[in-house]
Amino acid sequence: MTATTHRRLRTEIPGPASRALQERRAAAVAHGVSSVLPVYVTSADGGLLTDADGNTLIDLGSGIAVTNVGHGVPAVVDRIREQASAFTHTCFMATPYEGYIEVCEALAELTPGSHEKRSALFSTGAEAVENTVKIARVATGRQAVVVFDHAYHGRTNLTMALTAKSMPYKHGFGPFAPEVYRVHGSYPFRDAPGLTGEQAAAAAIDRIEKQLGADSVAAVVIEPIQGEGGFIAPAPGFLPALSRWCTANGVVFVADEVQTGFCRTGDWFACDDEGVVPDLVATAKGIAGGMPLAAVTGRAELLDAVHYGGLGGTYGGNPVACAAALGAIETMRTRNLAAAARKIGDAALPRLRALAAETGVIGDVRGRGAMLAAEFCKPGTTEPDPEATKRVVAACHAEGVVVLTCGTYGNVVRLLPPLTLSEELLDEGLSVLERAVREEAAR
Repeated sequence: MTATTHRRLRTEIPGPASRALQERRAAAVAHGVSSVLPVYVTSADGGLLTDADGNTLIDLGSGIAVTNVGHGVPAVVDRIREQASAFTHTCFMATPYEGYIEVCEALAELTPGSHEKRSALFSTGAEAVENTVKIARVATGRQAVVVFDHAYHGRTNLTMALTAKSMPYKHGFGPFAPEVYRVHGSYPFRDAPGLTGEQAAAAAIDRIEKQLGADSVAAVVIEPIQGEGGFIAPAPGFLPALSRWCTANGVVFVADEVQTGFCRTGDWFACDDEGVVPDLVATAKGIAGGMPLAAVTGRAELLDAVHYGGLGGTYGGNPVACAAALGAIETMRTRNLAAAARKIGDAALPRLRALAAETGVIGDVRGRGAMLAAEFCKPGTTEPDPEATKRVVAACHAEGVVVLTCGTYGNVVRLLPPLTLSEELLDEGLSVLERAVREEAAR
């Protein structure tokens, strides 16, 4: 646990202890594994991280939308401790246990739709997404999978094929899995002015029908709000129109809610915003308060179409991770973290929009709930400015505020604070970001 309740800098960032660990890392850890900010964390509590030098930083990244419930949450920690003291692993495919069933029951209740559902548990978001494709192909007898510009779905071979951005996710790692087809989605900031969600969906559907034919498509896989691609929320009407087309044509509509799920956007799932009911939902990240767990949840007839033994994995639904998930879900319910996410958005979005108007270096501010973004552009244009983005992020890091970047063009600062973050820490973190942006505008 951290020893303070506020941001505190004892050394420069990173400090000498973190730099020493960075030297050890260079000799032991593969170069291809990156870190946004090389401060080495020794403890965390709520929305604060304490590093090896005793610096306490405000966490506006949540481990990339994983610690939605915050750090050190009693309901999570206590359940982990209790389960670990009982047993840490048997493999559900060998000798099962109740925790796995309890998580699947909770997912059936929480995910969109009132239809009969089944779930299968895995370890990572990429694993979950990959299994949605497996399920869709078996259930439909079709092969083609449709994905979108700016999509990110993971780092396995199949999910790299589903992912749009080459560097750093795909470059040099091919060949990739076949039968993956990409179309343009909805990117309101960069689409033609006035293009509606329905019009963007019609254009995407027209391309699918002309290039593939609906009867060849097993699944359409989409993030309801695109994550690594830039926190891109499609125009209203886009997702419902796409979902209706899938239903009409026997195509499995897959919502990749790995980053958007579990109260992050102000609803339990981002699809809830427009009442979209996916056939399959892939989840991970925020599901288990920091423990590795992922799931595919969806229509019973789809998941039950897969032959016995066709789904699973040695660590999928690990009992300790399942216990953590039940604690995280309990926390989300009792603390109403969906409402907390909306409150964070209500506090942050007006400040970010005012900052954009004041400085001229932010081309677009967008987000829903506690999934917020500022897209940096060269003043007076929509030309991406990744260098300005890097400078702003570096300035925040130097002041002890952890923010992350994303975007196809590397020009988006994203904010993913823990949903339990105090108003005071949110205000302080935003103030640091505002100063960094003003300094950038004054260059």
